[in-house]
Amino acid sequence: MLHGKHLIAGKWVGGAERFANMPVRGAAEQFAVGRVEDIEQAVQMAEAAFASYSQLTRPLRAAFLRRIADEIESRGAEITDIGSRETGLPTARLEGERGRTTGQLRLFADHIEAGDYLDRRHDKALPDRAPLPRPDLHMMQLPIGPVAVFGASNFPLAFSVAGGDTASALAAGCPVVVKGHSAHPGTSEIVAQAIDAAIRACGLHPGVFSLVQGGARVASQHLVQHPLICAVGFTGSLWGGRALFDLCAARPNPIPFFGELGSINPMFLLPAAMAARGAELAEGWAASLTMGAGQFCTNPGVAFMLAGPEADSFVDNAQQALAKVEAQPMLTPGIAEAYGEGCDQMAGSDAVQQVLTTASDSRAATPHLYLTSGAAWLANPALAEEVFGPLGLVVLAKDQAEMQTIARGLTGQLTCTLHMDRADSDLARRLLSILERKAGRLLANGFPTGVEVADSMVHGGPYPASTNFGHTSVGTLSIRRWLRPVCYQNMPKDLLPDDLG
Repeated sequence: MLHGKHLIAGKWVGGAERFANMPVRGAAEQFAVGRVEDIEQAVQMAEAAFASYSQLTRPLRAAFLRRIADEIESRGAEITDIGSRETGLPTARLEGERGRTTGQLRLFADHIEAGDYLDRRHDKALPDRAPLPRPDLHMMQLPIGPVAVFGASNFPLAFSVAGGDTASALAAGCPVVVKGHSAHPGTSEIVAQAIDAAIRACGLHPGVFSLVQGGARVASQHLVQHPLICAVGFTGSLWGGRALFDLCAARPNPIPFFGELGSINPMFLLPAAMAARGAELAEGWAASLTMGAGQFCTNPGVAFMLAGPEADSFVDNAQQALAKVEAQPMLTPGIAEAYGEGCDQMAGSDAVQQVLTTASDSRAATPHLYLTSGAAWLANPALAEEVFGPLGLVVLAKDQAEMQTIARGLTGQLTCTLHMDRADSDLARRLLSILERKAGRLLANGFPTGVEVADSMVHGGPYPASTNFGHTSVGTLSIRRWLRPVCYQNMPKDLLPDDLG
């Protein structure tokens, strides 16, 4: 059952102004528009909850995370139904994403129970050290305070209300205020109901979590500028993320903005691999490029290779594979419109050859494939701008030197991929030394769509892939974003935090 309201510290709060979701089928539902006063109330309650929640023992906090996962699973059919209607994503995709969401909650629970994330250190006092004694020093990571999270459009579960940003902040001991995405407010509300049920079951302060639904831009601005908000998590467009990032930096007390802003995720297909399995690579790229209508932040939009017969064959095979892909609904009409504009802009460039162009209705997306030279790529920075959807661009380098020049010119990426065989090792090594400075995740002989939730995962990279290259939004390391180190010098043992005692 949908309330069509915000969840603010355990209470469902409405308002006179409403907006409608945009389902691909069925009737639209109405939801309250997020206002400044809703944000203010949610943040104040988050601050009130911080004192108790930040001191909650790790086992109890882990139990809370696991209970959220259980509550989400108990609403699985309901979440899948409304999620499919609101986003057009297929049932299998949503069920998989739900499993990823609950899986990362349980992974974070296990991780904080182990306690390694606290990075506890102790330098014992050396009172007899010359020329000066050393004091007793303890250090550990502590939660920073209330956190703001912006739900993503393309992952209504894994990067939204109970997704990685929220789950990691709650694991760290930080209350969360989520600004829901207007693309899937019904899905967001049901997940919020699950979190609320977990809060009640665990007897926690209700201000630990609030959801304010989509609304006027001024509400988002108020959230990131609120003096009680200590950090922001965001997954979305470059322009939207940069605007919020600038607001965070302009505050009287600037705060970290952990934004994941997109990437073209370039692939470098090296000569021996192309000669051995070019057709297979073309088909694999086409499948990755069109997965989920290309609406993945790790969608591999650009493929670099050496000009020649193998490249010509690759383009032919990719064109044939992409031509078979049927139209897929995009998440919102606005995203579909932006995709169409990106395709038109690419097609309008004199430096680009159209290999495959297709037509679709107002909300569905079909693949587009384009071809250009390495020289044209280097001369036209606009070709490197992300087009969110199933658009592929093949770039033909004249030689290995130009391929390395292209790699050096890349901006920050979430991923970079090398498709290689053993005979490509020398070129791969030269490229890898460049690409290590360009991306947070480097792949060999794979496709970047699909981000494993694990201890070793890095989902981030140099700007503009993300706004903070030293962190990740996926995996257990993501918890560190919401912590800060504190040193206790000569502190009596009974005053130290329990985790240091």
